[in-house]
Amino acid sequence: MAYLQGDERSPDGCLFCIKPREQDAEAHIVHRGQFCYVTLNRFPYNNGHLMLVPYAHVATLEVLDEESLAELMALVQLSLRVLRKAYNPEGFNIGANIGKAAGAGIADHVHLHVVPRWSGDANYMTAVGKTRVIPEWMDQTYERLQPLFERISTKDKR
Repeated sequence: MAYLQGDERSPDGCLFCIKPREQDAEAHIVHRGQFCYVTLNRFPYNNGHLMLVPYAHVATLEVLDEESLAELMALVQLSLRVLRKAYNPEGFNIGANIGKAAGAGIADHVHLHVVPRWSGDANYMTAVGKTRVIPEWMDQTYERLQPLFERISTKDKR
């Protein structure tokens, strides 16, 4: 509601560096790895929109260390399995906006987006109608996904 009313305030410093210092439920962190974490997007395109964030404060993928890169890709796989189980999406968008010119909202800290998709979802409503249709509160999304991240192992290929 704060976002809708224009009361959204960003904390001092890098949001992606601050988030891991908060409690998981408060920060909507659904999974923590050794080098990266998975959090809900505060401004989602769809329910289940995740951001996969390295702990290292770097602006682009080519300077990220190999361990973080490997874990980032493993977390993409884990996120797909969790989202399939939780929402049964028909597809996914996976990507990174690197640099302000590419649309990065937080350009100084690289991160990946994983967005579940369904035929006929409201993908262009935000751009055309300045409206987002999200049928689930963020806290509900957290409560749905966080236990699945705990149960579904990165080694489990189901």
